[in-house]
Amino acid sequence: MDRFVSFDDRAGTVTCEAGLLLSDLIDVVLPRGWFPPVTPGTRFVTIGGMIASDVHGKNHHGSGSFCDHVLSLDLMIGDRVLTCSATENGDFFAATCGGMGLTGVILRATFRLLAVETAAMRQRTLRLQTLEQAIDAIEASLESTYSVAWVDCLASGGNLGRSVLFLAEHAQVNDLSREHQAQPFARRRGRRRRVPIDFPTFALSELPVRLFNKAYYAAQRPGDALVDIDTYFYPLDSILEWNRIYGRRGFVQFQCGLPLAESRSGLRRLLEQIAQGRDASFLTVLKRMGAQSFGLLSFPFEGYSLALDFRATPENLLLIDRLDAITAEHGGRIYLAKDARTNAASLAAGYPRLDEFRAVRQRYGLDRRFTSLQSRRLEI
Repeated sequence: MDRFVSFDDRAGTVTCEAGLLLSDLIDVVLPRGWFPPVTPGTRFVTIGGMIASDVHGKNHHGSGSFCDHVLSLDLMIGDRVLTCSATENGDFFAATCGGMGLTGVILRATFRLLAVETAAMRQRTLRLQTLEQAIDAIEASLESTYSVAWVDCLASGGNLGRSVLFLAEHAQVNDLSREHQAQPFARRRGRRRRVPIDFPTFALSELPVRLFNKAYYAAQRPGDALVDIDTYFYPLDSILEWNRIYGRRGFVQFQCGLPLAESRSGLRRLLEQIAQGRDASFLTVLKRMGAQSFGLLSFPFEGYSLALDFRATPENLLLIDRLDAITAEHGGRIYLAKDARTNAASLAAGYPRLDEFRAVRQRYGLDRRFTSLQSRRLEI
């Protein structure tokens, strides 16, 4: 289920089976001048998974989520296959986009691509001392196509929310050196490295992470630069089995979205709570989100998204429970694609169209055909 069905390299549309990896899609379409209109932070996801999670990227504030660019999909609901789009079986379409696989099996999809001239990005780097400065800089940069900030989540006091903001545009041929203009789609990917062992517990304790965060912040020089497309979008993909950094227990992820009006106060409370925990993530990502996506369970809506990884320890699970509570108090929601431990009440508080989603499943008997560990835990 990982084959191309058709590719119109003039119109920039592709039809493929749902098991096609994003990395394989890019390898085929990028040399022909096209790129996914929305991409998550890794290439190692399937197109069907991107639809089921309605993934967003660093350009949601201007381009929406991936499903905003899906023209149609074929969905197997058990005894038949339906073609779904905004105008055909629209209730299935809205439930499937972001529906975490609970409406059926996505077989294939047709979606639009983005025209690009090169495999390079024009990146602008800004260092911000506080959360307020970071949000102000992001709001002042909404015309940038791509925007993402790394946050030092152990910084506290006057440095709470210390960040590095990365803005970017797809580079044009004229932006390249003469040497590279002859091969504008050449990708200068370095050798992949593999984490060889499970790191010991102390490797991600407070002091090593604090030192790493300070060093990383200092190393990000403000200014403009040309970077490879993989460097900007998929920095962790060059490190195979990077999850082993978190040790044998592994890690859990937390990602929340906060409404625009509540973002400053909510993010401050979240970061204060995380800094107090003293077992924070070295990979904390802040993004500006745009308009509410159409999917009944789609995560993105206008405001800010904060994503972190935590070592899977009892203390950190309790910490994330507190982060859930703060998120709910500020009218936010948890991203289902990153969730492994939240509860049904948190889900219901954050997703006002949950009952519509349940109604679609019940109307067509899908609640008796498709379930998951997550759906049972969250009473979807």
